[in-house]
Amino acid sequence: MANEEPHISDIRSGLTSQFKDVDPEETSEWVESFDDLVETQGTERAQYIIRSLLQRAGAKSVGVPMVTTTDYVNTIPVDQEPHFPGNEQFERRYRAFIRWNAAVMVHRAQRPEISVGGHISTYAGAATLYEVGFNHFFRGQDHPGGGDQIFFQGHASPGMYARAFLEGRLSEDDLDAFRQEKSKKNGMPSYPHPRSMPDFWQFPTVSMGLGPMDAIYQAQSNRYLHNRGIKDTSDQNVWAFLGDGEMDEPESRGLLQLAANEKLDNLNFVINCNLQRLDGPVRGNGKIMQELEAFFRGAGWNVIKVVWGREWDALLEKDEDGALVDIMNQTPDGDYQTYKAESGAFVREHFFGKNPKTKEMVADMTDEEIWNLKRGGHDYFKVYSAYKQAVEHKGQPTVILAHTVKGYGLGTHFEGRNATHQMKKLTLNDLKQFRDHLRIPITDEQLEKDPYLPPYYHPGMDAPEIQYMMTRRHALGGFVPERRSRHTKLALPDDKAYAVAKRGSGKQQAATTMAFVRLLKDLMRDKEFGRRVVPIIPDEARTFGMDSFFPTSKIYNPKGQNYTSVDRELVLAYKESPQGQIVHAGINEAGSMAAFIAAGSSYSTHGEPLIPIYIFYSMFGFQRTGDSIWAAGDQMTRGFMIGATAGRTTLTGEGLQHADGHSPLLALTNPAVVTYDPAYGYEIGHIMRDGLERMYGGQHEDPNVIYYITVYNEPIIQPAEPEDLDVNGLLKGIYLLAPAKIDGPRAQLLASGVSVPWALEAQQILAEEWGVSADVWSVTSWTELRRDGVAAEMEAFSNPGAEARVPFIAQQLAGATGPIVASTDYVTALPDSVRQFVPNEWATLGADDFGFSDTRAAARRYYKIDAHSMVVKTLQMLGRRGEIDANLARQAFEKYDLNNVNAGTSGNAGGDA
Repeated sequence: MANEEPHISDIRSGLTSQFKDVDPEETSEWVESFDDLVETQGTERAQYIIRSLLQRAGAKSVGVPMVTTTDYVNTIPVDQEPHFPGNEQFERRYRAFIRWNAAVMVHRAQRPEISVGGHISTYAGAATLYEVGFNHFFRGQDHPGGGDQIFFQGHASPGMYARAFLEGRLSEDDLDAFRQEKSKKNGMPSYPHPRSMPDFWQFPTVSMGLGPMDAIYQAQSNRYLHNRGIKDTSDQNVWAFLGDGEMDEPESRGLLQLAANEKLDNLNFVINCNLQRLDGPVRGNGKIMQELEAFFRGAGWNVIKVVWGREWDALLEKDEDGALVDIMNQTPDGDYQTYKAESGAFVREHFFGKNPKTKEMVADMTDEEIWNLKRGGHDYFKVYSAYKQAVEHKGQPTVILAHTVKGYGLGTHFEGRNATHQMKKLTLNDLKQFRDHLRIPITDEQLEKDPYLPPYYHPGMDAPEIQYMMTRRHALGGFVPERRSRHTKLALPDDKAYAVAKRGSGKQQAATTMAFVRLLKDLMRDKEFGRRVVPIIPDEARTFGMDSFFPTSKIYNPKGQNYTSVDRELVLAYKESPQGQIVHAGINEAGSMAAFIAAGSSYSTHGEPLIPIYIFYSMFGFQRTGDSIWAAGDQMTRGFMIGATAGRTTLTGEGLQHADGHSPLLALTNPAVVTYDPAYGYEIGHIMRDGLERMYGGQHEDPNVIYYITVYNEPIIQPAEPEDLDVNGLLKGIYLLAPAKIDGPRAQLLASGVSVPWALEAQQILAEEWGVSADVWSVTSWTELRRDGVAAEMEAFSNPGAEARVPFIAQQLAGATGPIVASTDYVTALPDSVRQFVPNEWATLGADDFGFSDTRAAARRYYKIDAHSMVVKTLQMLGRRGEIDANLARQAFEKYDLNNVNAGTSGNAGGDA
């Protein structure tokens, strides 16, 4: 029922509610004594006494509950608020201009012939939170300390555009190109998208939940750079602006402990608590600010609540018996939302009227005065106090919980309404009311001329308010947001670093994972380049054979290693250090991706390149964290993702959720990802070298890519690099590995990664047992071949009459006759992605369906992707063509017992799982 008293747990308060007061008179004396302490010596002294008593209570085994929530009032007492140093009059004026232009930009984008919309209400409610930061805290990249990194709330982007307009960085034409990225020459993206505006935005944030996670690891990455001596980041802060509804995302809260454990006091979350999600209240029956306070406090964060504006100070000072605070504590969020959608009279009756004492408090106030009792997130003084305390606080990350109203100032149709997030335009009357509220010098005639195109407002660069704004930004180190791409030039490794990869493994067997790890060691040994490499491992280092890195590279831990390691006597002992090079994220793929993004964009955020090399287990990369990989692409992250224990049948015994038969197909959908499925160590060497040259060689037109390389845990003899290796073909996706050795009916065997040895085995069987001549091709990248083929088709489509370019795969296979049989450890859709570009008859063998636990040989026979399956498929196709006896395929099928999973022989045991 609407009027039912909310349960105490819903509103997160009531420390004494479970106890009976057996001596109220004594209790009153204690309370009066404490009140006297506050009055005579101030709140700081009172805080110390209370903390001392709590500490003493613990020593005496008195059960004192952990105080996870405080009353629904401001954390910072009035007597501890610092002086506000700015010119509030000027700041209010141009904040009004920004709010007007932000709303008008969205409104104009919703005119009938365009109708691309946008979000008006988020920035309207958060403007003060941003402007206090812009004017007093957010350091630009020219600041002596290096500048801050700021994760802007995605839906608030119109406000950042509107500010840049006042700063002279964007024009009216730019604003009118909002959400028209291709149809307008200067089109601007809807949200913070660095790839779309590479000189403006730094961090993509509108995939909600990723911003908090990425901000935490950005703060960690700053400390990593500092502790490893690459850059002094001691005077840089990370700010993340988030929504209270966004905090429902598991990613938003799931990594708070890292920030607390590492004492990241360079990190500040600002949560815009307008109490609303996209469709309605976040916690209608409860109190989201109290819930978040408890959550963050429990996670070890410093929590600052900014609940009420300065207009409430006098009322709270008069609240001697706590009646007003009690109402504040007990009122659920759903009612607070309703109050801002009603009137001052409604608030008088339904809020203050809950208690005769509080009703009397406001008896002399008009309804308008009651209506103008602001929430804390709209008060410059209160927000400034919170930000100042946050940046000065040491030893903990800080979260600021700011109480605001969604759609603030936009009028009764918008303020606090459930539908406000989806509302994209204002009526003529809304525009007039909004103009009047902001005191914008625009006439009724200007608005009535075309209600779909109300004018923007700029007082001119010489206006005193704008001069003040520009002075503030100059003092803080330049414009924000701003993205730069200049960076320290890297000296890339020379031939020596790749020599071992070219030599092969001799008589010893080694999986491609081991070949990669050996190459990585050699790259990290490079004197100039090596320290830039950031290995990122989510608690599987021993599986990947990377425990050998522990004693030398060490694991990054800002606290060092303050315990006696159980394996300290071993050669490969676990070693942690503040100067450690390895980012060991634990069982945490999401955090590993956030670390990857921070390191891989360091060339831009810090001008100091890092080379993240994130090695993950099976499908726990693209399948589990695909959204983060898209964010990495948007942020123009550079680095290497290594899909270890790859393949549907290669990870012996692990089964369904580990048997990765599709990640390269998922990677194909991400334009920033260059995917390779190498078979041998020398292939990996060339791919890694090509990736480094592309990212940091300075010659490639598109260096902002991520190389995704699959490696396997099946040990094989790693061959030495052939003398006549077609390196160009290897890098573009396909090269002839083993030409046929006999004359006979012709066929082509295409394979990638772990399936290449099956193709070589099939080539031998076809020659020795059936007289068939087959070439074997190593397909290092189905996805790059696919992209090249599609590009060739689009070029021909877009240039009618011009000679069409032949796709690279077709060029390579131009002289290759006979049917093609393609087999991989992946789904059939992967090889089939290039089928349209090849004129040969084509058949694909693939590991469709779910994975399962079994031996490699049995699994490959089950899917019919092994050597004997390639043989039989080749014979079938040649038989249909009349090039061999059609009965030979049936004979081969029976000979190899192809339906019997126990008859499979392709593959071997061994390799860590």
